[in-house]
Amino acid sequence: MPDRGRGNVPDGGSEPAPEVREPGSGARKTAQLALTIGALGVVFGDLGTSPLYTLQTVFDPDDPHPVPVSSQNVYGVVSLVFWSVTIIVSVTYVLLAMRADNDGEGGIMALITLLRQGKAQRSRRAAMVLAALGIFGASLFFGDSMITPAISVLSAVEGLKVVQPSLKDAVVPITAAIIVVLFLVQRRGTAAVGRVFGPVMVLWFSVIAACGIGGIADHPGILKALSPGYALGFLAGHFGTAFFALAAVVLAVTGAEALYADMGHFGRRSITRAWLFLVFPACILSYFGQGALILDNPRNISSPFFLLVPHWGRLPMVFLATAATVIASQAVITGAYSVTSQAAQLGYLPRMRIAHTSESTIGQIYVPFINWLLLASVLTLIFAFRSSTALAFAFGMAVTGTITITTLLFFYVARTRWGTPAWLVGIGATFLLLVDLLFVAANLTKLIHGAWLPLLIGLTAFTVMTTWQRGRRTVTEERARREGSLREFVDDLREGKPEVLQVPGTAVFLNRDKHTTPLAMRANVEHNHVRHDHVVILCIETVPMPRVGPDERVIIDGLGYSDDGIIHVTARYGYMEKPDVPAALAMLDPARTEGRLNLDSASYFLSTIELRRGKAPTMRPWRKRLFVATSYITADAAEHFGLPRERTVIMGSNIEV
Repeated sequence: MPDRGRGNVPDGGSEPAPEVREPGSGARKTAQLALTIGALGVVFGDLGTSPLYTLQTVFDPDDPHPVPVSSQNVYGVVSLVFWSVTIIVSVTYVLLAMRADNDGEGGIMALITLLRQGKAQRSRRAAMVLAALGIFGASLFFGDSMITPAISVLSAVEGLKVVQPSLKDAVVPITAAIIVVLFLVQRRGTAAVGRVFGPVMVLWFSVIAACGIGGIADHPGILKALSPGYALGFLAGHFGTAFFALAAVVLAVTGAEALYADMGHFGRRSITRAWLFLVFPACILSYFGQGALILDNPRNISSPFFLLVPHWGRLPMVFLATAATVIASQAVITGAYSVTSQAAQLGYLPRMRIAHTSESTIGQIYVPFINWLLLASVLTLIFAFRSSTALAFAFGMAVTGTITITTLLFFYVARTRWGTPAWLVGIGATFLLLVDLLFVAANLTKLIHGAWLPLLIGLTAFTVMTTWQRGRRTVTEERARREGSLREFVDDLREGKPEVLQVPGTAVFLNRDKHTTPLAMRANVEHNHVRHDHVVILCIETVPMPRVGPDERVIIDGLGYSDDGIIHVTARYGYMEKPDVPAALAMLDPARTEGRLNLDSASYFLSTIELRRGKAPTMRPWRKRLFVATSYITADAAEHFGLPRERTVIMGSNIEV
């Protein structure tokens, strides 16, 4: 007997995209400014709050591989931070990776779709291997999305210990309360959050820049660290110390992948302007100011960020830092929503309930399941690690892994799709990957001290995604076998095999492709012996691009006959669009539908699959259990496709995997 673990897999679909309102010429600058401020409030929180804990972690005496405080080491570390941020964020992401967008959408999943679009090339096998590597990179990003809120908010609230040491025991409960409130407001949307957070981040960057300038004024010699000679000299002359320092230096670039993944929310131009004109200068000034402080006070480095602030301003800075780190959490949360949405549309995750939260900006979404999963995970990390320093050991692994994979995929896309000269790709890839792999190697030294955590999260997410893709393929093949040929089925109907009663009205059957018969339609004919006057077999096709134009939305096929009232319609949607079946059908030309469709009273039929674990060797038993369990989070099909519930009929069938 097969195992009776079960789940439901309704017909597949696509992903939401609201209507876009084109601003008038007089409002463009205002709209662009609003987007830039919104980007500050959503995209740059993680990168912008890295000064809170980066240098503190580098020189932390409790680190398994501490970096001694000396003039030479301080100059070397500050120079490493500056050039790491410049190379990884400004060059890899802002200058290069953000050009590899898929109709405005960014992130690793967008790179994977670009690879999949080029599968017909000679390098198809390499593209498939890199796509799998990209899925692992996206999986690591989920680990980043869990660790960032915990470490960011903890690091800010820990400022209370500088102001009042007796508040030490209150840090964890306060952090947990802030995190709960943050996730509760996510359903209001990133646009609403950005409007609130944007001005706060403008204040944040202005304040940390001013504090940094104050520190630099006390020790202007720190500006010599702008020279790459100090970073290279530190690496070459003290490689053992510098190598271990890299595991903490990488904290300065956390959030770079969120910047890329959130590109669909605010656009490349807004993000680039915000980075170059405000975020980058402010962060660098803060790092240099902290370096100057450490040079002047080498014995007091427990919290250089807060010590850089005048005594009278430390408590207000704690509140401002807390607000900024809440915003840092927002950056990766919205990035996780984007990655989840795109992964679902590409077949790596089940279809989930996704809400678009903006009528004017495509890409602003809210995914309830991911929201609550992240909340539970972040709270677990806060209570388990209890300090930002302990979490810092784990943080770098997820960041460096994702950055390295993004770099590799970008250069592959640049070579195979854009035709960039091989010599140029070779030079750029060699240099940037050398930098990335050096950071990866340094973070591997922290494996037993916490770096295992993001790897575990990444492997778990990777296993779920690849299992779903494989199981979905198995179910699709078995379902196609049961459904049989659509053309043959229509031929048999025309010849009266079997005999059926033709009833008035319009029936719409959702199906996965145009080659097989919908299970619900076959059941209607073979068991109920009825068919409607007008039958529309509708296939929702998700194409590897974010959006599809109205003139390319629907494709009609008469299935060989022009007078039987049965047609096939393919409705094409991008992976960032929400399929609206009634709206797609309303676009059909009555002259091509073999009669006018009565959409006001049409009945919609869904074929659902109930999964059971069987004995067939399709997957290992544990993977079958995982696949069936994952199917339970599939979103309601009628809601996802915009079907009227009162006129929707769901007919099920069992399939063993």
